[in-house]
Amino acid sequence: MNDELLARYDGLRLPRYTSYPTAPHFTEAVDGATRIAWLAALPEETDLSLYLHVPFCAALCLYCGCHTTVVRRYDPVAAYADLLVREIAMTAAAGAPRGPVTHLHWGGGTPTLLSGDDLRRVMRAIGRHFRLADAAEIAVEIDPRSPGDVDALAAIGVNRASLGVQSFDPKVQAAIGREQSFAQTRAAAERLRAAAIARLNLDLMYGLPHQSAESLAETTTRALALDPDRVSLFGYAHVPAMKRHQALLPAEALPDGPARLAQFEAAAACLSAAGYVRVGLDHFAKAADPLAAALEAGALRRNFQGYTTDAAPALLGFGASAISALPQGYAQNAATVPAYARLIEAGRVPTVRGLALTAEDRLRRAVIERLMCDFAVDLDAVCAEHGVATDLFATELARLDALCGDGLAHRDRKRIAVTEAGRPLVRVVAAVFDARLARAPATHAPAL
Repeated sequence: MNDELLARYDGLRLPRYTSYPTAPHFTEAVDGATRIAWLAALPEETDLSLYLHVPFCAALCLYCGCHTTVVRRYDPVAAYADLLVREIAMTAAAGAPRGPVTHLHWGGGTPTLLSGDDLRRVMRAIGRHFRLADAAEIAVEIDPRSPGDVDALAAIGVNRASLGVQSFDPKVQAAIGREQSFAQTRAAAERLRAAAIARLNLDLMYGLPHQSAESLAETTTRALALDPDRVSLFGYAHVPAMKRHQALLPAEALPDGPARLAQFEAAAACLSAAGYVRVGLDHFAKAADPLAAALEAGALRRNFQGYTTDAAPALLGFGASAISALPQGYAQNAATVPAYARLIEAGRVPTVRGLALTAEDRLRRAVIERLMCDFAVDLDAVCAEHGVATDLFATELARLDALCGDGLAHRDRKRIAVTEAGRPLVRVVAAVFDARLARAPATHAPAL
């Protein structure tokens, strides 16, 4: 990608397209009653994916864009576990399908702040109301500085863990407020493997203050010494208007678009040299990993956690800010713990916003997902699956031709393929098919 092209797209901000339509388009037209009706309409044996959000951390990392808050005592965490148990029971009583559950993801925040007893208590509630598939993937996000009760994680069936790393560079760590040694990270990995939690992911980040291509390559090389099954390489999104604590970061030390791209490419080169398969925009996996197999089979999916093998048609989100993705649309819980707690304690489903999908939304979502997962899409095939004519995309194809002229994509009639040079800007190509992007201006992640 030449300097002129980089300059043209540097500064552009776009959604990450972990969903379509994206969360800024959610409204209060979807509430708890809507979620109940949508769930009750699903067949009893619908495959399910569950997401449990734990919005607490022992300390705040300044780059964080998650819904979380710092706690110094355990009492609020224990009380929150009670709320999760009640929401799970409430959802099941409202007529939710019972499973099988093929994927379960503990996210946060730091889910491992929950005690072993509370982890078991929440999982017992899930077991009472849903049916876990024998081969279900049960994953948890872990801060290696506080991995929690690893034996309890193993006891509740966790079989995949994602360890947050971001950077091993001391200067970067000091800037982002996350001091974490390689020894701490290695010790957490060893504890998990000793407990038979063998599938390990590592999360790295580029675009941080004082970060360079060289320092990220060094971090990546050190991370590979832990022999992870997958590595996620996320771009930092500086949005202090939405996350006020990010204003504490030294903005003058943030890299520009070309420097961010150089960092990503340096880390990607390390991963590729080590035999990892590049999966979509920012994931890497061992060739034998199910994620790489899904890519090869054309079955890769994208959800709020990124790239996944999860093909369940219904995802149920539990906890403050959690989003349920159902065939009929998206339903998001109250974002703050106090608001979430008030609704649960009043006996109400805590959904406060969302979006009912239209037929056109589903069509555009399918196009965008294939571009994000496969870097290619056959518009004729997708439109045929949705029972519409490809004439719907006449305007989009005209806009796409300009991107083809820039070398980001290639078009053979209605088949679109993102070029190798265009892969870092795949979201620019996907945004061509986002009919809602201009309707609700929002602060998104940098395109580069």
